[in-house]
Amino acid sequence: AGALATLCRVDCAAPPWRHAPNRLAPPTTPAPHRMAAYLIRRLWQMIPTLIGVVLLVFFLFKYFGGDPAEILGGLNASPDQIQAIRDQLGLNLPVWEQLWIFFRQIVTFEWGKSWATNESVANLFMTRLPATLTVMVPILLLDVLLAIPFAMAVAAVRGSLTDRSLMVVTTVALSISFLVYVIVGQYLFAFQFGWFPVQGWSDSTLTNLLVYTPLPVLLAVMVGLAPHMRLYRTFFLDEIGQDYVRTARAKGLTERTILLKHVLRNALIPILTNVAVALPGIFVGSFLIETFFSIPGLGREVLLAVNRSDYPVIQAVTIYIAVITMCVNLATDVLYKLADPRVVLK
Repeated sequence: AGALATLCRVDCAAPPWRHAPNRLAPPTTPAPHRMAAYLIRRLWQMIPTLIGVVLLVFFLFKYFGGDPAEILGGLNASPDQIQAIRDQLGLNLPVWEQLWIFFRQIVTFEWGKSWATNESVANLFMTRLPATLTVMVPILLLDVLLAIPFAMAVAAVRGSLTDRSLMVVTTVALSISFLVYVIVGQYLFAFQFGWFPVQGWSDSTLTNLLVYTPLPVLLAVMVGLAPHMRLYRTFFLDEIGQDYVRTARAKGLTERTILLKHVLRNALIPILTNVAVALPGIFVGSFLIETFFSIPGLGREVLLAVNRSDYPVIQAVTIYIAVITMCVNLATDVLYKLADPRVVLK
């Protein structure tokens, strides 16, 4: 009886295609090929989405943004002057021809010149974007690297005095406007303590990172840390309550091993989703930071372009933010597979 039971267990445990691989093995595709096929398919699907965004931006600016010739000419411009401006900007061309020029500008990265400053839009991007990245990249990295361990530590002591105290603190932090953080931060850290300059910028990236960006980065992280920590705490608590955690504890694994090896990896999927959603918003948030701290970045330039009705700059930023959003979503889907091998890319 014991031998028969052992034989039955072996036969039931072994998949049928192990005995006849040529006849019963399901067709499989190598993982690199599946990944390449998925990337090609997703890139192909991004084309109609991008076309839809381009058409939406073009027609919104053309029919709902006002007449650029009248905006540039001002109130005292004569009809002849307005007509000359329209001819210069190509606004009298047929709609399909203007749309083709718009597509060509996107593909060639040549948006002409700014209507307000007469500076090349391409040169504007190349000269302003490094300052924006110098501020935004540290904010993104610190926000994620601090929120995850703090949220995990709070979730591990759920219901304790530490947990309740931090939840109260984060709730209060969420209720305070970013403008209050900026005003109070500049007053305390710059005017009272003299730790950081209120504003300024240099041509040296190292000087900017060590002198001019710490204060705006500190304030931005203080604003973003509270909501992200509360959200990530929820993700960790959902995973801690799963059956596999109780099984790991029954096997004698330590809490540190369970949290770092099992809970964190399973909670990475919603965390990656939240980071992907927040990433374009961080670039939008740079508009306020660069304005308050006089940082010569792309965000401040966009605000100036909006105030001047500088359409070429606004259109270029809108299109490129849409492209960045789609690329971030694609990269996030690929990271899903790396974080959890059970995810199937279809």
